[in-house]
Amino acid sequence: MKPILKSFPLVAFMLLGSILSAQPKLIDGVLAVVGKEIVLKSDLDQTIEAQTRQNPAIPINRCLVFEDLLLEKLLLHQAALDSVEVGEEEVQANIDRRIAVFIQQIGSEAKLEQYYGKSILEIKEEMAPLIRNQLTAQRMMQEINGDVEITPSEVREFYEGIPKDSLPLINAEVEYAEIVLYPKVSEAAKQEAIDKLKEIKGRIENGSSFNTMAVLYSEDPGSARNGGEYKGIKRGQFVKEFEAVAFNLGLNEISEPFRTEYGYHIVQVQRKIGQELDLRHILIKPKISAENLEATKEKLDSIRLLIVNDKITFEEAAQQFSEAEESRLNGGRVMNPQTGDSRWETGQLEKSTFYTLESVEEGTVSEPSFFRTRDEKEGYKLVKLIDRSEAHVANMATDYQRIKLVALAKKKNEILEEWVNDKILDTYVRVNNEHLNCEFRRKWLNSSSYAE
Repeated sequence: MKPILKSFPLVAFMLLGSILSAQPKLIDGVLAVVGKEIVLKSDLDQTIEAQTRQNPAIPINRCLVFEDLLLEKLLLHQAALDSVEVGEEEVQANIDRRIAVFIQQIGSEAKLEQYYGKSILEIKEEMAPLIRNQLTAQRMMQEINGDVEITPSEVREFYEGIPKDSLPLINAEVEYAEIVLYPKVSEAAKQEAIDKLKEIKGRIENGSSFNTMAVLYSEDPGSARNGGEYKGIKRGQFVKEFEAVAFNLGLNEISEPFRTEYGYHIVQVQRKIGQELDLRHILIKPKISAENLEATKEKLDSIRLLIVNDKITFEEAAQQFSEAEESRLNGGRVMNPQTGDSRWETGQLEKSTFYTLESVEEGTVSEPSFFRTRDEKEGYKLVKLIDRSEAHVANMATDYQRIKLVALAKKKNEILEEWVNDKILDTYVRVNNEHLNCEFRRKWLNSSSYAE
């Protein structure tokens, strides 16, 4: 997936006075004016280009994209009137999260910069206007329909209004819980990693390239091939132990080896601009012995025996023993980050979890199973299958919460549509539709707004 990168040209604001004057036609390149907001042809072209990159197999409807831009501009215009704003910190945090996802998907910061032909800082600067507009429009929508609720009778009425042959098919799903243990690292293995980093640091100080040493020795899959480089780092993007060292280093200074949850590091800061860093680092992970792995498995075996012999519940064991912080406080129940609930489509599961769940019945606990995370951290876990549902047509008995969410979304959308059509009549709107010849879903082309 590629990000939508778009800058809003300053010339748009210069054109505004001319556009609002009594002219029979809009200035070339300006597709619409909504209040004090402008839609340029370049905005439409860039948005379509970005959507095409994200989903090249799906044809893009220019008129639907255009109307989405009109809606965004109406929300932005009203947000300005109502003093609805988003803070700069929220904008930057959103940008940072998206950049982190893009880097993970494309492989490295260097690849992302190469793809766009721009530095990370330049990409962030270009993203900022778009993200600010998106967040502001979302905040305005929350002001319009954020307090809307739906009753059980409305949910049932919505469900009964769906033609039986149009009811959605729900894929096979599971709910599960886990108890995760990671093997302990011996003191000898820790010291071996520290000694290796001290040796590498010495070689760099004696003239070897940090870049080359990172490529040869670093065990960070996200940066090793890029010479250990991370650019545009702000506080909050890395674990606190890493940032405590990096943000206190002098320019070009190389740290002593230090520990985080990922292993041991050395860091060199290459550039500082305010509270933003460019740096290189090398990660060495202490080696886990076969004996420590086996000891972890045996400990999980003992915990499993306590559970199956009713000495302790799975939930109590998870809270007491599990090292997976995300699920431990939920009694081991694993939440789906894509939906915010505990149900997982089987196709969303990691392979090791999928095959483990295939081998257990509902309410039972698996044998300890080995797993390796994306950052190559190894461990063992117990998995309990809480519930399994086969693929089925949606129904009120088993899918009420899902149907409720869809019904609530429909109700909110209806309220938004009513608000939009009312606001169009109260807002200065001029639409240059002659090049697109769109048939809009909303009343953008009323008698007072249409540009002949």
